[in-house]
Amino acid sequence: MNTGLIIFAALVVVGAIAIVVFSLRRNAAGEEDDPLQARLAEFIQRGDVNSLEEIELSQPFAERVIIPFVRRVGEISARFTPQKAIQDTATNLEKAGNPWPVDAPTFYAIRIILAVVFGVLAFLVATGDPTTDLLIKVGGVFGGFFLPHLMLTNKITARQKEIRKAMPDALDLLTICVEAGLGFDAALSKVSEKWENELSLAFTRAIREIQLGKPRRDALKAMSERLGIPEITSFVAAIIQSESLGVSMAKVLRIQSDQMRLKRRQRAEEEAHKAPVKMIIPMALLIFPSIMIIILTPAAIQIMINLG
Repeated sequence: MNTGLIIFAALVVVGAIAIVVFSLRRNAAGEEDDPLQARLAEFIQRGDVNSLEEIELSQPFAERVIIPFVRRVGEISARFTPQKAIQDTATNLEKAGNPWPVDAPTFYAIRIILAVVFGVLAFLVATGDPTTDLLIKVGGVFGGFFLPHLMLTNKITARQKEIRKAMPDALDLLTICVEAGLGFDAALSKVSEKWENELSLAFTRAIREIQLGKPRRDALKAMSERLGIPEITSFVAAIIQSESLGVSMAKVLRIQSDQMRLKRRQRAEEEAHKAPVKMIIPMALLIFPSIMIIILTPAAIQIMINLG
């Protein structure tokens, strides 16, 4: 292949990776959502207020060019994308806890950009065989398009696993607080202050919605929809039913806690039963060939010696 095409393909891949990395970058430093406002506040505190153009030019290249470009592509793609796909993407981002500072159209735009980039790269590495080239091109386009979706799915799975693991202990603490005389909202707030995990963040958001005037029933239902976990849905349904029927909240929470622990034990047993099946592939590909080589090599050498 021409060296220039290889260099061009490498630059395209590096550029696409840079766009994705800067677009999906988490604001770990705790800065404001608007980088321009944050930079303006910084200049005001130092007493060195310049013109708005100079402040904007002082931002990093990614915040001035790359991120606005991806957002613009997202706005354009949203016009031609079915609304159901955008809504499903937004729902998945909510289930993942919004791990990246992007909205649904921007995330969909990143998928389109990667599909185009990987498609161009597959076109450049053509082998000359029509069938092989077609498979490479189709695989490149679909791989680039579904790679962000795969990353998002892994985020959702990891978050739901963490929440399922923390749910029984959280319900135990919630039960103790309710039995001690606290109201459900106060007990939920106490539980959210105890830990710093995804479940406590979900409880904190529900509490804030209740404090802002949203009915508790609607806030809890919205929380269960954001998490997308059947155990949380069952817990919310039990809480709402206990309020409607006047059943003791502490008793309902105790029953829910026992059920959560039982389900967690069943999931652990299920994973333990899957372990032997998962071990078959590495044993067949890695361990058994090594054992056969160690056992049969001396016999093969002896046979060769005896046969002259």
